[in-house]
Amino acid sequence: MQAPPRVLTVAGSDSGGGAGIQADLKTMLALGTHGMSVITAVTAQNSVGVQGFWELPPEAVRAQFHSVMDDIGAGAVKTGMLAGVELVETVAELLRTVDAPVVVDPVGVSKHGDALLAPEALDAVRTRLLPTATVVTPNLAEVAQLTGVHVLEEADLPRAAEALLALGPRWALVKGGHLPGEAVDLLTDGTERHWLRAPRLDNRHTHGTGCTLASAIAARLAHGDALPEAVAAAKDYVTGAIAEGFALGAGIGPVRHGHRI
Repeated sequence: MQAPPRVLTVAGSDSGGGAGIQADLKTMLALGTHGMSVITAVTAQNSVGVQGFWELPPEAVRAQFHSVMDDIGAGAVKTGMLAGVELVETVAELLRTVDAPVVVDPVGVSKHGDALLAPEALDAVRTRLLPTATVVTPNLAEVAQLTGVHVLEEADLPRAAEALLALGPRWALVKGGHLPGEAVDLLTDGTERHWLRAPRLDNRHTHGTGCTLASAIAARLAHGDALPEAVAAAKDYVTGAIAEGFALGAGIGPVRHGHRI
């Protein structure tokens, strides 16, 4: 049988299974691709928070990356939690060798408010990682971390996107999910603007939405979609996953990655 499109995630592990590598691989499977992984960090994490995390050494990240890419290759790459300066710089160096779309999810803070990126790594994300990105997918807190732009209403989204594009990615997807009202995102390359809207769903179980969206975009890019079509399809998939998010443990449960299966 012919192999499905291949997608590589470079990210941290979520022991609770709702975000990180686990969410990425579930999403990739759900969208008809073969998911592969480079683990950058291991977290002790559940529905109520992150109890701890441990970075892998850069040589382990390089070895995983070359093991996959030198033999199998990938039609798209997605990055998530990179934790510290050394890993950001290592991954950015590796991504410069990739001839495939790169989706950068600049993970800074967990759903529960726990820091997942060292403050001293922010400059490396800005200057080394973002220039490798086909598209960067920050939430509003991450936009503020990276650019200093604080989005308070929908009208602020274009200014935030412009500040992100100045850091070097080809496209910026500014996610407005934390604004009141409908869930509105802005995708732009500085010339085109695509506004993506979805109803706000009354479900608190949304752990893993950022990882899931970025992975869904990567999966659709591996299928050959143009970037705007890939993002629209990914948002539709994530909206369905949020609608079926479920309680797990004592805190915030995950979205349902297999809602279409």
